[in-house]
Amino acid sequence: MTSVPEAVTAGSTDPAGPGEQEARQAPGGPPPWSGLTSLQVLRQLDSGPRGLVEAEAGERLARFGENTVPPWRTVSWPRRLGGSLRDPFTAVLLCLGLVSAAVSAWGTAGVILSLVVVSCVLRAGGERRADRSVAELRKLVATTATVLRRTPEDGAPRSRELPVTELVPGDVIRLAPGDLVPADVRLLRASGLTVHQAPLTGESAPVAKHPVDVPEPEGGPFDQPQLCFQGSSVASGSGTAVVVRTGAHTRFAATRTGPGRRAASAFDQSVHGISWVLIRFMLLTPPLVLMANAALRGRGFETLPFAVAVAVGLTPEMLPVIVTTTLARGASLLARDHRVIVKRLPALHDLGAVDVLCLDKTGTLTQDRPVLHRALDAWGRPDTEVLRWAGVNAWWTLQLADLPAPDALDEAILDAVGEDAPSAYEGVAALPFDPVRRLSTAVVRRPGRLGLHTMVVKGAVEAVIERCALAEDERARLLALAAREAHGGLRLLAVATAERPARSRAFTTADERGLTLLGFVALRDALAPTAADALEVFADRGVAVKILTGDHPGTAARACRDLGLDPGAVLCADTIEGVTDDELADLARRTTVFARCAPEHKARIISALRAGGHTTGFLGDGVNDLPALRAADVGICPRDAVDVARESADVVLAEKDLTAIAHAITSGRHSSVNIATYLRITLSSNLGNVIAMLATGLMLPFLPMLPSQILVQNLCFDAAQLAFAFDRLHPSALRRPTVLQPRRILRFITGFGLLGAAADLATFGVLAFALHDAGGPVGAGAGGTGEAAFHAGWFTENLLTQALVMLLLRTGRRPAPGAPVSPVRRAAAGLAVIGILLPLSPLGPLLEMTTLPPLYYPLLGAVLALYTVALRINRSRYEKAGTGR
Repeated sequence: MTSVPEAVTAGSTDPAGPGEQEARQAPGGPPPWSGLTSLQVLRQLDSGPRGLVEAEAGERLARFGENTVPPWRTVSWPRRLGGSLRDPFTAVLLCLGLVSAAVSAWGTAGVILSLVVVSCVLRAGGERRADRSVAELRKLVATTATVLRRTPEDGAPRSRELPVTELVPGDVIRLAPGDLVPADVRLLRASGLTVHQAPLTGESAPVAKHPVDVPEPEGGPFDQPQLCFQGSSVASGSGTAVVVRTGAHTRFAATRTGPGRRAASAFDQSVHGISWVLIRFMLLTPPLVLMANAALRGRGFETLPFAVAVAVGLTPEMLPVIVTTTLARGASLLARDHRVIVKRLPALHDLGAVDVLCLDKTGTLTQDRPVLHRALDAWGRPDTEVLRWAGVNAWWTLQLADLPAPDALDEAILDAVGEDAPSAYEGVAALPFDPVRRLSTAVVRRPGRLGLHTMVVKGAVEAVIERCALAEDERARLLALAAREAHGGLRLLAVATAERPARSRAFTTADERGLTLLGFVALRDALAPTAADALEVFADRGVAVKILTGDHPGTAARACRDLGLDPGAVLCADTIEGVTDDELADLARRTTVFARCAPEHKARIISALRAGGHTTGFLGDGVNDLPALRAADVGICPRDAVDVARESADVVLAEKDLTAIAHAITSGRHSSVNIATYLRITLSSNLGNVIAMLATGLMLPFLPMLPSQILVQNLCFDAAQLAFAFDRLHPSALRRPTVLQPRRILRFITGFGLLGAAADLATFGVLAFALHDAGGPVGAGAGGTGEAAFHAGWFTENLLTQALVMLLLRTGRRPAPGAPVSPVRRAAAGLAVIGILLPLSPLGPLLEMTTLPPLYYPLLGAVLALYTVALRINRSRYEKAGTGR
């Protein structure tokens, strides 16, 4: 017995080199056996129509391995923690913590390193929980298959149900309605076989499949009627096929080896941009402090701890913790309330930034089933008689041809016409749908028509009209009428009848001649029940919807119009192949519907949108959607998507429901707004403090604040800002996409940071006046009491101004109707109380602070009042300028 040729199935013992084997086996291209006849394929596989002998099947299973898709490797805890350290802010904090330890600032080092550990554990834990949830949703591509096997060499074949993992090349399998195709196969026999290839190609309608003796070389693999691929499913009919590829060499498995590394998402780009701005500031700050103190005050390296503390003061230490807490909380609420699983926490921020959502039509805007639109006579006028005869054909074909289930189109017709009208006739014979002749025929006996049988034919317009007795001009008119209806997005079936003398011999396809055309049945895709409402929400939230579908342009445009979405000029994807990336970016911005899209078209359109400055989300569920899922900022798929799509997606929906995406986008914006608010407030406040400390440090004979005081102040401010992770926002704050744009944030923190520095310097003047009036001047020769009072006064002012900033600069300051008191308000009030009372408490002397003269407090109140007015004015100007986010 000869061995199985490696050109058909690759194995580890292939004598050819790896490069040659890969070239012959590459599942992405045309199969090397696609041009062979069925007999040639069977010979190359050393198999036959009766299947393999059990012993040979066992040998092949040992040689080629189980028919399983290569497993997706889960990420271990150490790798997750290491990945969290790659976050720019976390890495900066780690470096500052190590520097603090090097200069013996143990308190600062301990706090910073603790924040790093908490942030990494929170992020790794959240993503691990998401992975466990997705693992529970994972399903096998198929479980069992009906296989023909023989025990002895010349024994009769027996049909057996075997696990799909035991299939080997050369096995002969049987396919029936509802079966998942368990491997890549070549059809040997078929009867009315249609296959859903939507997971592979995105086509909503089943595709007819039948054996071909001499395959045509034209077209791609999915256009070959004799080939079926793993991941597709049988819609109707039955067939027998030989397995030609299994396991890692199927087209389905090949998608896992596609481009794995994704481009940086919107969140990654934003955080990296802000990080590098702050890194530059922090790298410059310590040398400037050291040089300025050395030049003007003669101080040496004793000011190094202060310089490090100033750099730490500029850093948003709590950013990794707040970002992770905010995103993890949003992801948890989404999973609990809307059954949406966020696998990668930063993807929740990207959802909030999405301004373009790309969808396939089938299963999102429409359901995976057709519904009746209307019935027309031969002149395009409504006619219920046409529908009645279409129902007779569908009913009696199902009954007499012994089909296990009606075709989806027949099911839509029967739903519309009911069962009473067809059952009024007596069925005589049926010729089921055949993908070659593209029609089905039912023969019935009508009441009162003795000696006559009525033949009812229904099928593809061209196939039925070809069998009608019509003049050429009439035939052209009917075809033009059908083309107009199809152009409007309808799927047309022609219905014709013919009277035949009653007879006992069987009816055959030769009798399908000389028909009289009754008219047409027009069907459309059933609309998803929640799609229209979801599209309204997207429009209200500023999210543009783009349809990327493999369907007919007219079908896609009709679905959009029926849902109230203006399709505009539909663009067929093949027209974009010759345009440049810049031209495509402009086309993608102006076009709503792209039809006839192949997987590479979808990915390129999404990449063009991203290049144009948009943040994109893509909802897909098939193998053909993988390039687009990887190209988008956020890849979204439903739970029942193919396994490899679920692995690649960032977000998994329990149901393929657009309203769930709307909830996810809203949750993402909620998290993004809170993160952006934290960044703006903490960075502007920190920048103001740093500028004031640097300026004051050059004017005073002592340090304006001790490192321990800076650390305690930062801890109080950071603890209060944890409230941003739980802040409740007014709905108006969620109406626009939220993106962390480094330039806008830099403009914000610069403007409000300088304003804060002015308030701090004004406080310096107030302190000088109050302490001088109390007999404790601040200046050269001032004693320890003056220093302690200055430190206490500035400590109090800093926390009070930070509390004001939290209240006045937060986004969505207006509470939602009936909402309880915001946690940010409570945190700001607590921060203000600590600022006033801590210097007066027993902890004050421990931090080298003392009580302040009574005159200081009313003067400070005046400074804070002016600061409040300035904050409100600048905030109003900032919002009017349209740069509030």
